[in-house]
Amino acid sequence: HGPWTLVEADVVRGKTLTSWPSLRTDIKNAGGDWRDVQVFTCPAQGFKLVTSRKPDDLDAFNSALVKAFSE
Repeated sequence: HGPWTLVEADVVRGKTLTSWPSLRTDIKNAGGDWRDVQVFTCPAQGFKLVTSRKPDDLDAFNSALVKAFSE
């Protein structure tokens, strides 16, 4: 539930991210846009944020992280 830390830090406003579905309302209330996808990379607000939903999405998440760090 890493996105809760991002919500508390007030850095999801204007960002699009994915997470475990139970965090959807908290992300939306914090000004973020929530998507139900394996992994999402959002470049908005001057920094890339790579998020995923659940442990089953780990391979897709790792691939997205490698891509983000290599750019």
